[in-house]
Amino acid sequence: MTTIITVYGRPAPQGSKKAFRHRATGKIITQEMSKYVRPWRAEVQRAAQAALLTRYDQGRFPLVGPLAVDMIFTLARPKSHYRTGRNAHLLRDSAPARPTGAPDLSKLARATEDALTEAGVWKDDAAVVEYRRLAKVYPGSDPDALDQPGALIRIHLLETTP
Repeated sequence: MTTIITVYGRPAPQGSKKAFRHRATGKIITQEMSKYVRPWRAEVQRAAQAALLTRYDQGRFPLVGPLAVDMIFTLARPKSHYRTGRNAHLLRDSAPARPTGAPDLSKLARATEDALTEAGVWKDDAAVVEYRRLAKVYPGSDPDALDQPGALIRIHLLETTP
């Protein structure tokens, strides 16, 4: 069984946090450094729940057992990758084929895994035993790339043998 979830929005990494003391209570509070994490996780949850509602085998969720996952994150190209003037729609010759800068791929996967857990796709992301494909791409640069920022997620339930 394979579940496919398509998420549109700006993929955001999870991981870096800042800590501060609450003025009223004096307790230490941690907060995500990226302001985009919360909206990204909300989009992943919304897309996952919509995908689960359309499946005919809804009783199989949350998924239990060994899982293999593909996560292909489509990131927006920076404006600096494009030419200027009347050629502004064309890529520069020096524009990289794949995104090599921030955000970190592993942190994108972590934020997405946690959102899928909260959406009820699986009970625990520890069930993911294999990544078949984990990638950052630009729109149109890869067969699995979306036409706008977001992520294509495929979850494969692996057969268990006694």
